[in-house]
Amino acid sequence: METSAFTATPNGVAIAYRDSAPHGDGGGVPVVLVHGMGGDGRTWARFARRLTAAGRRVVAVDLRGHGRSARASSYRFSEFAADVAGLCEHLGFDTVDLVGHSLGGHTGSLVAQQRPGLVRRLVLEETPLPLREGDPVPEIPAHRPTPAELWHAATSMVLNPRAVFSFDRSMTEAVVSEFHTPNPVWWQQLPSLECPTMLLRGVRRGSMVDPRLLTVALSLLPDGAVREIPCGHSIHRDRSEEFAAAVMPFLAD
Repeated sequence: METSAFTATPNGVAIAYRDSAPHGDGGGVPVVLVHGMGGDGRTWARFARRLTAAGRRVVAVDLRGHGRSARASSYRFSEFAADVAGLCEHLGFDTVDLVGHSLGGHTGSLVAQQRPGLVRRLVLEETPLPLREGDPVPEIPAHRPTPAELWHAATSMVLNPRAVFSFDRSMTEAVVSEFHTPNPVWWQQLPSLECPTMLLRGVRRGSMVDPRLLTVALSLLPDGAVREIPCGHSIHRDRSEEFAAAVMPFLAD
């Protein structure tokens, strides 16, 4: 995949991305992959190879403050979403399938809500759901990683140390604070979400998806489905086969 960058407007932040078909080749609807906080686009390497082998054009984004993208003075959810939507516009995409993990999933949900018609299929992997008014701030239980999870995490760090060293840790407090702030607008817009949506939740300790809020979200989505996989927070990394088995047919519809 060829690495490129564009300057997001109106934010003026350089956003890096990897494109499997930078000259416009690749059939069907492009797939945009958006990583979680602390990672970068290379986390999707294995899944991206599956998609390109199936003939899809794949674009893996580095969110602002991650990977090869520039750091920024602000890290609001709306700004992450504007960057991704701006990248789609920059590449001339009228329609995309969007797959997001954690922070990337919430970013994708905002893109789908704010740009009707742009997102054809939406996959939200282990995406913390916004709080509603009166909801308590969830406590994430301590999780002892399995040997397999430790192996995959260590391997990812060796293969992609840039994700560790490039991450702007100054965003952490702002991102966590925004996740812990009720967002009634997000919930109000959920029933009008046009695209079929798959929500993936890990069912082991370490999952960041509140099952109670997941049930509410599923009841509001016009076309939503939930898949639960025996994993912690990073399904695409630690359970790549199960992840692909769930997501590939959904994106092929």
